[in-house]
Amino acid sequence: MPAFELQLLSTITDDSGQPLARIEHDARQRLLAVHWFGNLTGQQVISVARATQQLSATHPYHLLLNDKSQATGDWSEALVWLQYEWLPQVLAGGLHAVAYIFTPDMHNQLASYRFVEYLGPSMRIEIFHDLPSALQWLEQEAALPESGTV
Repeated sequence: MPAFELQLLSTITDDSGQPLARIEHDARQRLLAVHWFGNLTGQQVISVARATQQLSATHPYHLLLNDKSQATGDWSEALVWLQYEWLPQVLAGGLHAVAYIFTPDMHNQLASYRFVEYLGPSMRIEIFHDLPSALQWLEQEAALPESGTV
């Protein structure tokens, strides 16, 4: 039996109808999974992050899978907003562990490394290059005592 039973919450598209992100949730394990697609801009990252904030009211989570393995682009202009707007809210809600799957695209990795640096002092965060390893780590995190929810 898989450790996570993800239910689709939303698929967010860009202005041309192409998928930007697929958002899934496991209510029992309180995991939110965000799978990113395409050539991302900072504004698109902020838009999806705002959508996850809205979803957290009805779908709380304390584990986050941030999967950028199928995304490219330089979204670094979103970093300040993520650090000062998104991060305080998710911390207040109880987010305590993030599995971050990096893209193979080197340009996207720079923004991702900076994002990981911002989160590192506040929560457990690990970098991965594949989904199975990230899910395995999140299974271990899910087994730890719960400390609140987003």
